[in-house]
Amino acid sequence: MRAGDLIGTDRSSASGQRREGTAADIDYAWQVLADVPDPEVPAVSVVELGIVREVSWQDGHLHVLVTPTYSGCPATEFIEQLIREALEDAGFAEPQLQQKLDPAWTTDWITDAGREKLRAFGIAPPVGSSSKRSLLGEAPQVQCPHCGSEHTEQISEFGSTACKALYRCRDCLEPFDYFKCI
Repeated sequence: MRAGDLIGTDRSSASGQRREGTAADIDYAWQVLADVPDPEVPAVSVVELGIVREVSWQDGHLHVLVTPTYSGCPATEFIEQLIREALEDAGFAEPQLQQKLDPAWTTDWITDAGREKLRAFGIAPPVGSSSKRSLLGEAPQVQCPHCGSEHTEQISEFGSTACKALYRCRDCLEPFDYFKCI
């Protein structure tokens, strides 16, 4: 779908100036963002990962609220660039992106579809919630994304990124990342 296909007009005014947005514009922006991959785990989109918090129309421009997975995430600027380029390619003139760090991103925001895509990609999705009780309680029972076995063990607190731990399945012997509850 191209930008003009949804409502029959270009998403920006002829001069690129501010204009009133519509509900169709917001819906279309969400569709566009659902195709923007996370650079570290391209199997999931920034929407499925839960880092796109809100899409609205403000002061004549599309406004996107983004919460990085953590405040020091080295991919944050690149993710914002990907979001901006996708929206501009879809016809949104000068989309406005804003980072919001409070409340902090949590793995609870990963969608069910995102969790399934992580599993299919070979990364065990977070188990439980990010509540303090689960963070300070027993270690989670992590299911192997390759064979489905729950007979797994943690090899290292940190995997390919700080938000993942390295696990190994004791049945199929395959190593895999586990996306930690944070």
